[in-house]
Amino acid sequence: MTTSDAFTPVRRALISVSDKAGVAEFATALAKCNVEIVSTGGTAKLLRDEGLTVLDVADLTGFPEMMDGRVKTLHPSVHGGLLALRDDEAHVSAMQAHDIQPIDLLAVNLYPFEKTVASGADYDTAIENIDIGGPAMIRAAAKNHAHVGVVTDPDDYDAVLEELRAHNGLSESLRKRLAANAYARTAAYDSAISSWFAKELEIDTPRRVTVAGELRQTLRYGENPHQKAAFYTTGDGRPGVATARQVQGKELSYNNINDTDAAFELVAEFEPDTPAVAIIKHANPCGVATGLSITEAYKLALRCDPVSAFGGIVALNQKLTSDAAQEIAKVFTEVVIAPDADEKALEVFAKKKNVRVLLTGGLPDVTVAYPVVRAVSGGFLWQSKDAGRVKEQGLKVVTKRMPSAQEMRDMLFAFKVAKQVKSNAIVYAKDGATVGIGAGQMSRLDSSRIAARKSEDAAEAAGLSEPLAKGSVVASDAFFPFADGLLAAAEAGATAIIQPGGSIRDDEVISAADQAGLAMVFTGMRHFRH
Repeated sequence: MTTSDAFTPVRRALISVSDKAGVAEFATALAKCNVEIVSTGGTAKLLRDEGLTVLDVADLTGFPEMMDGRVKTLHPSVHGGLLALRDDEAHVSAMQAHDIQPIDLLAVNLYPFEKTVASGADYDTAIENIDIGGPAMIRAAAKNHAHVGVVTDPDDYDAVLEELRAHNGLSESLRKRLAANAYARTAAYDSAISSWFAKELEIDTPRRVTVAGELRQTLRYGENPHQKAAFYTTGDGRPGVATARQVQGKELSYNNINDTDAAFELVAEFEPDTPAVAIIKHANPCGVATGLSITEAYKLALRCDPVSAFGGIVALNQKLTSDAAQEIAKVFTEVVIAPDADEKALEVFAKKKNVRVLLTGGLPDVTVAYPVVRAVSGGFLWQSKDAGRVKEQGLKVVTKRMPSAQEMRDMLFAFKVAKQVKSNAIVYAKDGATVGIGAGQMSRLDSSRIAARKSEDAAEAAGLSEPLAKGSVVASDAFFPFADGLLAAAEAGATAIIQPGGSIRDDEVISAADQAGLAMVFTGMRHFRH
């Protein structure tokens, strides 16, 4: 701005906030700028207790708050003061005729609907925490941003005060930015309410779907340096990368966040009392294992593909110990994420300044099917998260040979891993650890061959004389359309197979398994992941 004409004066402000952080300091600074303060209820009391002179909205409107506070600002004296065009003679005449005074600044934040729902409140309590007057005032002030400033976030208090102190008014550019923030806030608020209603009414596919998030971090770039990116949070409180406390390390990148989420969701598939570790690279696991300790689980996960683990993401489902930290620190690692860590473990990583260490405080509930959204040209795809889980009692043995108890345990383990591998997914596992993973291939046969080759490479790196896949089981995220993929697994040394079944050639595949002496079970559930 180059002239004072670009700044609108602020003589009266209406302040009504649920989140009272910083509001007393804000109002005090406004008063020092000779701004009259109008307020409501608890906000007015707080400001008076701070020694400020405050005009009640009820005195402004001539009507008391009523209906348990549902009606207090829904009045022409408020909305006329917000919506009137100061440079329109008809508007000015109407204000004079009805004794309406202009309101130049509105500071409102809304009833905490999102927090109320997240706390597990009942239906009636949630309804009472739907703000009506607040959004109405915000939208009115934002529409009239040519003359009115609207603040919906305490983080914007300083920007408003800076301009008032320097220019005795608010610039057009700031008013526009505040208006944009205001409409985004009311949109997110309505989105939360509509999503809650859909959940309460068990509406799987609402007529309209909105997606709302709050900026957590502006990222340097997206998947590639020429792409813009940012990280938004939904506020649902699901433990993971969005809620984690970053203990140390550089700022997370777009790819870091994406990979870390995949890693932590994978280890959450395992019971919390079973130590589990996943090492992720480019959103795919290169090694996953359980063990008697978190350290043993890490060593077994690393053994599967030590080459790919370089520069990867390590996720743990239990507290990070110093022993595990010392092992992880031996390999260049981008991110380590765990529910918690002991002090000695953090001391180990303190020597590795670039390693990002995230602590979540808990594990996500993988049985909750939260919405997953993916953009396509002209729209977006919506689906519920894959919360399907396979248990032993739901499996169907389809071969002549029954799997052994150990094979059954390993098959269930491998299928959990396959759920988090990009399709087409093939996972070899033995003794609770992956020994070969084939991910994202166009042919299931190619995935089988890649996984087998990975097991050979890992055996060579470990100085073993035979591939790790020998004596393993194999999991496929979807059915084998032909017997070739299954036979490739048998050639690699697999003795048992877990797959969804459902191919028109199931009989052919079962026959091939029988001829090879394999045990095979059908899950009846597939886990495509694109």
